[in-house]
Amino acid sequence: MPYRPRSTLEQWRILQAVVDAGGYAQAAEMLNKSQSSLNHAVAKLQNQLGVELLEVRGRKAYLTEAGEVMLRRSRLLTQQVEDLELLAANIDQGWEPEIRIAVELAYPRRFLNEALAAFYPLSRGSRIQLIDCVITGTAEMILQKRADLVIAASSVIPKGYLGEHLCSTRFIPVTGSQNPLATANHIDQNELSQHLQLVIRDTAQKPQENAGWLRAEQRWTVDNFFEAIEILQLGLGFCWLPDFMVTDYIARGTLIQLSLNQSSERIATISLVAPKEETLGPGSKQLRQLILAAHQKS
Repeated sequence: MPYRPRSTLEQWRILQAVVDAGGYAQAAEMLNKSQSSLNHAVAKLQNQLGVELLEVRGRKAYLTEAGEVMLRRSRLLTQQVEDLELLAANIDQGWEPEIRIAVELAYPRRFLNEALAAFYPLSRGSRIQLIDCVITGTAEMILQKRADLVIAASSVIPKGYLGEHLCSTRFIPVTGSQNPLATANHIDQNELSQHLQLVIRDTAQKPQENAGWLRAEQRWTVDNFFEAIEILQLGLGFCWLPDFMVTDYIARGTLIQLSLNQSSERIATISLVAPKEETLGPGSKQLRQLILAAHQKS
């Protein structure tokens, strides 16, 4: 007699949403469903399986030990179904209507722009979405497969994913010409930690600000490098920035590269990742080759 599942994909998706959102009320708002329908779906799932998956403490739902195991397996299952449906859609249409590209802010965009210019005559009307991402936000894009192509710092690429090398970005510490640090020589890390540091906001849903040099007691967080540059030119703080972004400012004398006792640079290797390799559409494959070709010319 053929096996008949006791649970549905919808029930597992609801369980995932309750856990990710931190409770039934938050998940109901996220899914645009009633809280009672979510309660009923999870209760029915637990009853059908004969296993307690969630326990509610206060207003928050927590996974049981069995629930943690089942949730991990369910994510694989729902992702496989999504991949299967996406594959069917790509086979049916032959060319994807939209291509999403997540781009690490530290990546020099001229290479991507060159590839996009070459892709436009071939694009068959495909829409392009460019999504800025930083640090663990880039890793999240890969893990959650929220983009067709991801340009990421190699250090944040999750295990199990392969990246194709594109280039290396050199980060240097800079400050404004009016900042007292601008005239200091051989600054050590203890001295630097007493000054205001500008850092770029992590784009992850659950950010982990633990990348790079973050020893300064006082930090201001901004959305991108351009905001940081504007603040630096007012004489406020210092920041580690990609050298290609600040070369002209340093040449004009509005920004100054700091002289440190320790290493005065950090190198970030940048790679290209296709999180959904098995279901990657023909347009995305074409664009990937054009991005790689743009770097091979340089």
